[in-house]
Amino acid sequence: MPQFVIEREMPGAGSLGKDELKGASQTSCSVLRDLGPEIQWVHSYVTDDKIYCIYRAPSADLIREHADKAGFPANSVSEVRNVIDPTTAE
Repeated sequence: MPQFVIEREMPGAGSLGKDELKGASQTSCSVLRDLGPEIQWVHSYVTDDKIYCIYRAPSADLIREHADKAGFPANSVSEVRNVIDPTTAE
């Protein structure tokens, strides 16, 4: 299944507390359950003013639908074409 990187511009994201992050995660998971098993949230990276999320889904449109229903921005949705790491150099 295709994998996507979603960039969410969220000023102050790095200052969100444990409870706020938990609430956002619960909202996301609730919407994911409603959308069905075709879309999966893998994990997210929280920075100062953005959150970068990794999702698996059949299309970018489904990613955007999730963002709309959850009330999260999806400023950029990019399909992952390859993954590299230090072992790629071997």
